[in-house]
Amino acid sequence: MSYRRLIPNSPHHKIPVNVLGTLKGIKNQANPSFKTQTPSFLATNLIKSYFEKGLIKEARTLFDEMSERDVVAWTAMISGYASCKYYSNAWQVFFKMLRECGDRPNAFTLSSVLKVCKGMNSVSCGGLVHGLAVKYGLVGCLYVDNCLMDMYATCCSKMDDACAVFRDMEVKIPVSWTILITGYTHRGDGHGALRVFREMLMEKVETSPFSVSIAVRACTSIGSSTCGMQLHTTVLKCGFDSNIPVMNSILDMYCRCNLFSEARLCFYGMIQRDLVTWNIFIAGYEMSHPNESLYIFSQMGLEGFTPNSFTYSSIIAACANLAVLSCGQQVHGGILQRGLEGDLPLANALIDMYAKCGSIMDSCRIFSRMDRKDLVSWTSMMIGYGSHGYGKEAVTLFNEMVKAGIRPDRIVFVAVMGACSHAGMVDEGMSYFKSMTVDYKVPPSQEVYGCVVDLLGRSGKIEEAFELIESMPFKPDESVWGALLGACKAHGIPDLSKRVAQRVLESKPNVAGSYVMLANIFAAQGDWGDFARMRKLMRGTGKKKEAGRSWVEVRDQVYSFVVGDVIGPHILSAREVIELFGQHMQDETALNPDLDFLFHDSVCGASPCCKPNYADLMNI
Repeated sequence: MSYRRLIPNSPHHKIPVNVLGTLKGIKNQANPSFKTQTPSFLATNLIKSYFEKGLIKEARTLFDEMSERDVVAWTAMISGYASCKYYSNAWQVFFKMLRECGDRPNAFTLSSVLKVCKGMNSVSCGGLVHGLAVKYGLVGCLYVDNCLMDMYATCCSKMDDACAVFRDMEVKIPVSWTILITGYTHRGDGHGALRVFREMLMEKVETSPFSVSIAVRACTSIGSSTCGMQLHTTVLKCGFDSNIPVMNSILDMYCRCNLFSEARLCFYGMIQRDLVTWNIFIAGYEMSHPNESLYIFSQMGLEGFTPNSFTYSSIIAACANLAVLSCGQQVHGGILQRGLEGDLPLANALIDMYAKCGSIMDSCRIFSRMDRKDLVSWTSMMIGYGSHGYGKEAVTLFNEMVKAGIRPDRIVFVAVMGACSHAGMVDEGMSYFKSMTVDYKVPPSQEVYGCVVDLLGRSGKIEEAFELIESMPFKPDESVWGALLGACKAHGIPDLSKRVAQRVLESKPNVAGSYVMLANIFAAQGDWGDFARMRKLMRGTGKKKEAGRSWVEVRDQVYSFVVGDVIGPHILSAREVIELFGQHMQDETALNPDLDFLFHDSVCGASPCCKPNYADLMNI
């Protein structure tokens, strides 16, 4: 870049030609203030302009060529680096300033440096700056105190230091309270955040849209819909209901708390919506009501909103949950059309979607064409292989991942051991369990033990699975015992089944399905007394087994139904299919009476003499 001298008598100050022309134009207009501006003042303004334009090297070159640097110039350099996230460079400039600058740092300097410490996540550096603030008498300055509190809230493992700074502040403005609420929320302590917000209201401090949004996020993190509704009332009273970010946080709270009727009222009651609003609404329905999520996506397009990568991630997940391949392919086409195929999270979601829709070859095709793969990419592909029974391919993929230098985590081991379990590769699966604990020092969780128990149980090693559970370093939950219970039933070990059943009952299962499984096993053994007892226990918990929902794609339209549905244009077609399934099950049961226990959950269970009624299975 060509430079000219800024001041003829100052050979060390140079600026680009276009900037020089601008300054000459200002001077030619006889601006009386131009002559009083020092070279340091002009250079500092140029440094700020360079950082605003992202010209970091040019800013540093100009700074290094300055013969005189005051505290404002040093501060501009530090804050400029911080704004561009060059935190280590900013910290080096600050240390150089302490050595070379004759002026001591001011409140704005230390505020900028504290933001650098927060960016580096270094509480030790922040502590040094705090000491300087005390030394120079800057503690008590509002800017410095707020930045100190923000740094401690971000970098410390606890909120004690941030709270100490907050308590010592003589003047607290709404921003000070918001920083403290944000600190609690971001570390997952929603109760602490709401406690501070309540104290803020009691002190009659003026609330802001941002403070309310953070408080709503705190409600979401602890799943407190009651507090969330109260905050919604506060939003309406304060007139923040026209603020899109605030209403987005309220909508997200309702969706995450599974209050979908309230979420719909909130969404359709919003005066304005942005893309984030639609994304929250789509993602909220994606897991529980994926068909509704697809409908919202279509409405979003009709209202002129263009989906982004986050939108497509939620829609792909909805298609995967519905296992609707044609719909997933259309969404994939939209991703290609908008040039988002290089987005890594989207590619990972597509791998999972195609695997769940039964097209494992499409998953392999996407995986092989990816320029960059992360741990999620490898894990998704391994889970896809395992769900389709390709245990050897999953093992090969695991070895390739390790060779690529990616360290496996607990989820990866669950994926590869699950693949070995479905493929009957017991020895390989157990070797990975040993490698996880010995080579990678990854402590096994309940999910891991459940996977290993399932691996051993499928191969008939029931006693070995039972011994493994007994040696667990923590108390096994009902999922682990449930895996062993299923293996006992599958391999016909009634004595061990009763022992395992007692352990399941001792764990006080919260899922109604556990009682149903136990009742079915007792019924299969002809133990109708225990069968009735399990039904009675289930009714005593007040829980019901969630009705299974099925989705059927008919002529490019998805229909859903549960047992008992009798209304809808799709019912007749569904009944015909169910009749075929029912006839097939009757034939299989006649050939294999051991399958009879599967149908005890389809009857009323009120009397021990109840036997499977296949007509009930077709009553939809």
